Amino acid sequence: MSATTRRRFLGGAAGLLLASSGVAQAHNGITADIRRVRVVREDHRAIVIGSGFGGGVAALRLAQAGVPVLVLERGRRWPTGPNADTFPNPTAPDKRALWYRSSPEFFGKPVLFEPYVGLLEAVAGENMTALCAAGVGGGSLVYQGMTLQPDEAVFNSQLPEELDWATMNRVHYPRVARMLHLAVAPDELVETPNYRAAKAFARNVERAGLPLSKIPMPIDWNFALDELRGRMRPSYTNGAGSLGVNNGGKYSVDVTYLAEAEATGRVTIETLHHVTDVERAADGRWTVYVDRIDTSGTVLEHKILTTDALIMAAGSLNTTKLLVRAAAQGRIPDMPDGLGGNWGTNADRIYVWTCPEQDFGVEQGGPVVYGSLNWDDPGSAATVIQASIPPLSLDAHSTMLVGYGVSDDRGHFAYDSATDQAILHWPKDGDALVQNAHIGPTVRRIAGPASLLTDTNELFPSTWHPLGGASMGTVCDLAGRVHGQRGLYVLDGALIPGSAAACNPSMTIAAVAERALDQLVAQDVGTVI
Repeated sequence: MSATTRRRFLGGAAGLLLASSGVAQAHNGITADIRRVRVVREDHRAIVIGSGFGGGVAALRLAQAGVPVLVLERGRRWPTGPNADTFPNPTAPDKRALWYRSSPEFFGKPVLFEPYVGLLEAVAGENMTALCAAGVGGGSLVYQGMTLQPDEAVFNSQLPEELDWATMNRVHYPRVARMLHLAVAPDELVETPNYRAAKAFARNVERAGLPLSKIPMPIDWNFALDELRGRMRPSYTNGAGSLGVNNGGKYSVDVTYLAEAEATGRVTIETLHHVTDVERAADGRWTVYVDRIDTSGTVLEHKILTTDALIMAAGSLNTTKLLVRAAAQGRIPDMPDGLGGNWGTNADRIYVWTCPEQDFGVEQGGPVVYGSLNWDDPGSAATVIQASIPPLSLDAHSTMLVGYGVSDDRGHFAYDSATDQAILHWPKDGDALVQNAHIGPTVRRIAGPASLLTDTNELFPSTWHPLGGASMGTVCDLAGRVHGQRGLYVLDGALIPGSAAACNPSMTIAAVAERALDQLVAQDVGTVI
């Protein structure tokens, strides 16, 4: 281990653990702090960093193939159940909403909470802030749940045709759908007063002559019906679930892929394990540096883990940042030149739709019922979905519209030696065509002339669905193997080159991971893994 890596591992300029003796050297008066944090070494056959869709798929399929797997998750578990108070209230968020190392600027406003291993991290870059989740289950904890499979033409316009849409359509997308127990909202629920906003959206879509669909969701809708029957406090039916559904019934990754993986007895999930660095050792194996933390972010223990197979599944942002830093500092030599590039926002747009003539209701049932999938032209494909807003004390005559499109605009991560960080760079006019010619006109047709539309992305450029950074083709093969780096894999949103083909990306990330694991189990288990 290099002196540079060791200093970073033990706090950078704060102190130096001497390699020859392990004695903590006094520096800036913090010697005692260094001595209290012990260093633990472990060896594992396969390590997965991150527990979202890609990490969940990898853990389960490798375990089923007989491989013991260690999953490292920086966040905590978020168990739910009827009348639970696990997740924060979106109208009065508390420390549980924010990851302690997040940018203090959250949607353009400073947020001051005591440090906590909360749900969301805002990663601020040049002209763009990207959101990522923390916790067992990753982004599936906080996503609304839209689970969309792109059609063949749009898929092939945005993703390599070698992925073979026909096989994925027959095998991998249906496999994900079964694992997530996808279902659309029942008419019995939609006809209740709480779902007036959904019905208003449906009427306007049909009036505009656009296609209307019920959106598949990873939800047991009986929980929502039970809320209306008074059997539990509202969470689905009043829009209060935008930062996690307290009542349960949501088939997030923690209660599907990961629960099944743990049940094999071959998967260990270590929570509050924050990965700080990754490195290729001299013998070609992989070293992972981890801070075991408490819920305030205080470091309790340093871990140095070694493995033959390292699977990066920390999401587009954190997978990319770890790999870009490791390449820039020479800890993983000979990384592909495309690393850090081909990054996109999935052409995300979020609008506030305000119309005095519409009866959206004060309490808007959710999380999502209807959408309009406008995919006839792959080059201008646009998806618009109505999503509930959290309950307010008055009728604001407003609801939310979420859009996804296709865009050729791309950003990149570059290493900044002054801050020792990989920084996101996004073009100032990125996704302008999507707003002006694709999603924007579709949203205006749906809303109608009497409505006011507020494009929140113009006020604060952001994305909930960062994609790319270590993408297939330029950095990895289609199964996530990093070119020229035996035993290193990328199996999360970083693998998807910037766009999920006018869809929420969760289903495609999971289906691509399922496809990859079919290959890795057949070809790499027993040789590399």
